[in-house]
Amino acid sequence: MGLPRIAADALRGGTRHRYADHRWGVCELHVPRAAGPYPVVVVLHGGSWRAGYDRRVMRPVCRDLVRRGWAAWNVEYRRVGGGQDGGWPATFEDVAAAIDALAGADPRLDLGRVVLLGHSAGGHLALWAAGRPQLPDGAPGAGPRVLPQAVIAQAPVANLERARALVEPGGAVNALLGGSPEEQPERYALANPVRQVPLGIPALLVHGPEDRTVSVGQSRDYAQAARSAGAAVELVEPPGATHRDHVDPRSTAWAAVTSRLGGLAGEPTI
Repeated sequence: MGLPRIAADALRGGTRHRYADHRWGVCELHVPRAAGPYPVVVVLHGGSWRAGYDRRVMRPVCRDLVRRGWAAWNVEYRRVGGGQDGGWPATFEDVAAAIDALAGADPRLDLGRVVLLGHSAGGHLALWAAGRPQLPDGAPGAGPRVLPQAVIAQAPVANLERARALVEPGGAVNALLGGSPEEQPERYALANPVRQVPLGIPALLVHGPEDRTVSVGQSRDYAQAARSAGAAVELVEPPGATHRDHVDPRSTAWAAVTSRLGGLAGEPTI
């Protein structure tokens, strides 16, 4: 089934683009005032993949990206609860469709310079989306139309099976995938980023060592697995960074992202 035609309407600070025919199938595009083409950051919010948090939490970093000369593609997607019918496979299908919708969003976007960026649960989705080219035919998200040049994960849930409290009944990962690893092994094999290494693009992970929401062990596990597989990965652990600092443009956690992102404007490497 093809993507729906993208429509845009005025939005404070950007434009709203529709990539699917359900309520949450929208993205916000923020662009610099200067003439394009603009490199693009695809922005994926967190919130435990559950209803309650949405793309608004990422607007401050989107504005900062624009100030730095990047276009920001702020993605909404179906989540678990709240009548959204998210989870497997809808959440993954939405993220894939939203990224692919860049191909028809705006001719000023440079699709040869696309970076994926996500926070927390969005960091998981960014790492997962970076591995879409190696998904088997028929899997949710397989066959991407838009290929990123790098991925940045901020305090991500990067190893779903390591988060034992989250995969137990009532846990966020259990709700996302409809069961535990023992109950849904095929889903975990397709959805767990650590199973996708090595990626064919560089990865940057930024994670506070004292994060009380998502353990830094998540990023350390991923970085170790990626390096062992020969992947290009960097892990930065900003001292004292809290989980929410990653979405604050004034924080050292965000500075760790922007100090490396600048190199991507000219060359697709971290």
